[in-house]
Amino acid sequence: MPFKKVLIANRGEIAIRVMRACRELGIKSVAVFSTDDRRSLFYRLADESFLLKGDEVRDTYLSIEKMIHFAKKSGCEAIHPGYGFLSENPDFVDACESGGVKFIGPSGATMRKAGDKARIKDFMAEHGIPVLPSSNNPTTAEEIRDAVARIGFPMIIKPSFGGGGKGMKIVHAEPELEDAIRFARNLGQSAFGNPAFYIEKYLQAPRHIEVQILSDGRGTVLDLGERDCSVQRRHQKLIEESPSPALTPEMRRHAADLAVKAARAVDYENAGTIEFLFEDGEFYFLEINARIQVEHPVTEMVTGIDLIKEQIKIAAGEDIQLPRGACLCNGWAIECRINAEDPENRFMPSPGQINGYRSPGGIGVRVDSGVFMGFSIPSHYDSLISKLTVWGRDRAEATARMRRALDEYVILGIKNTVPLYRAIFREPEFLEGKHDTTYIERHLPELLNVMEKQKHKTQEQLLTAIFRDDRGLPVCDAYLADDEFPVFYT
Repeated sequence: MPFKKVLIANRGEIAIRVMRACRELGIKSVAVFSTDDRRSLFYRLADESFLLKGDEVRDTYLSIEKMIHFAKKSGCEAIHPGYGFLSENPDFVDACESGGVKFIGPSGATMRKAGDKARIKDFMAEHGIPVLPSSNNPTTAEEIRDAVARIGFPMIIKPSFGGGGKGMKIVHAEPELEDAIRFARNLGQSAFGNPAFYIEKYLQAPRHIEVQILSDGRGTVLDLGERDCSVQRRHQKLIEESPSPALTPEMRRHAADLAVKAARAVDYENAGTIEFLFEDGEFYFLEINARIQVEHPVTEMVTGIDLIKEQIKIAAGEDIQLPRGACLCNGWAIECRINAEDPENRFMPSPGQINGYRSPGGIGVRVDSGVFMGFSIPSHYDSLISKLTVWGRDRAEATARMRRALDEYVILGIKNTVPLYRAIFREPEFLEGKHDTTYIERHLPELLNVMEKQKHKTQEQLLTAIFRDDRGLPVCDAYLADDEFPVFYT
């Protein structure tokens, strides 16, 4: 047994995902939760749970001091950070080490190197990994002019720290430049504590390809295939699939070789993702995500490897002992991020109570979620409701299975992205696998038109009646009495 007890420094579906892996390994799990999450499901599934007192995220899920305190108080030997929050904070890694608690992830040194989104590209270029023309944090007006002249429009202005597309602005002409730089600096300072930014050449219609790797820190680095994450809105991923329909076997091998080379260059340990932009047959290094990814179920479905278990075992000092051929992908997997957002209103968040909920099932269908009927999506956390992942023997079967699963999925009471995905999985360009990162931008009007036409054909109308009592009130209200909830440790 790698550890006896692990604290999960996160919330929602990823906390549940880690708890499941712990339980299968015979490890006890400890959850932490904020006051806003007191009606959530995840902490009730843990063996122990602790309330994070505080009104701000910095006092709860971003509090390094409280995470270490509760880990030591409960006798945990390790902390799993999940994704987001503290998962890529090297100071948290150092605090775990100082506190005698193992951080399940890469070292603080590796995380610092990977987290500097500008300098890591220079580092990768020095190691022979292709990168786009860029300039790291030009400070004077002359340096900015020189960088713009060398890189050329269009270009991207982005904070040097952070990830997930936060603060990214596309600049097509010089009049847009000053505002984009100001925005990147301000967001970098407020969100990441550093105003540094970088300028990079913008590819207008690339694919977004990432490679999942596992490394034990003792010389073994495995690639577990690629994921295609090209369907995005505002540089945020919506749909991921593996393998990529854009790659030939030779391209696939080349991407894997580049990813392994990148991981070795930074002495990477544990699970991580090496991300690339791909256009005209060429890969360009984008970033390293030094954590488990939201979309990791896609890789698990095609490899049969439990990535969370592997993370825990590597952190406990075990060598990677996957059988020969274990990393060969089998079939095709696709994931849709089901978000509480309104596609008809520029993907604005749609917090509120879920008045009716029915998730899909059947062969090859997986739902990772932390919600239930009556649960309220909070306004100040991520808008993710669930991750719907399907597997098929090939892409045709996988897309057909996803289409069927989406038609079964019912979420009432809040706007969500299920209707958008129903339209996408009937759209020819996507079904032919010819989409790129501009897909949503180019197709959104016609997708919204399809959504409008499909409204009267969905199951929601029938189930709206089923999920209401004879007074017309949501049935879920019966489950929200405070005394129905379990006692928690403090």
